[in-house]
Amino acid sequence: MKKFLQKFRKGESGATAIEYGLIAALIAVVLISSLTRLGNNMSTRFNSIGSSVGSR
Repeated sequence: MKKFLQKFRKGESGATAIEYGLIAALIAVVLISSLTRLGNNMSTRFNSIGSSVGSR
C-alpha cells in the first residue's frame, strides 16, 4: 500500500491531462471570440456594400 501511495503521488498523468484540457479550453475561447468578432465585422461590411449597391 505504501508503494502504491508513493507511485500515485509521483504520477503526473492526471496533471498532464488537466493541463491539456485547460489548453484546449483556452484555444476554444480564443477561437470563439475571434470568429465572433470576424463575423460581426464581415456582417457590417456586407451590409455596407449591400446598401451602397442597392442605392444605385
